[in-house]
Amino acid sequence: MVFTLSFWTLLFFPMNLNLTNNTAMKILIVDDREPARRMIKRYLCHLTGEFGECTDGADALDAYRAFMPDWVLMDWEMKQMDGLAAMRDIIRAFPAARIVMVTQYCDVELRRAANEAGACGFFPKDDLLDLSEFFKNQLLANV
Repeated sequence: MVFTLSFWTLLFFPMNLNLTNNTAMKILIVDDREPARRMIKRYLCHLTGEFGECTDGADALDAYRAFMPDWVLMDWEMKQMDGLAAMRDIIRAFPAARIVMVTQYCDVELRRAANEAGACGFFPKDDLLDLSEFFKNQLLANV
């Protein structure tokens, strides 16, 4: 039997995913804006065991190495190093890294560049419900 869950079902009847230390994800958020990091954490806090934070792409590789996350959420526009360059650095050092671009810029060229750099997904910051749904599906796929 196959069950299909809609957004409204999950909203009004949230699933108990029974996250344990073995199934909870570690997520590194790379974004120069603290309000954006806080908002992302708010949308994903029920799905993850631990968050790491980094404020610039220039520090992302060191943060990845220290935290060893399951997923990275990468902003594009940052002061010292943009998210595409940081993504390339991380994937060069850790080829199995899973990185999702989360940005306010959603043009076709940036999506293409993110895909070419190795992004596993691309989400606009103004639609974090889709990001939350993406990670719910990742967790359910690993249960």
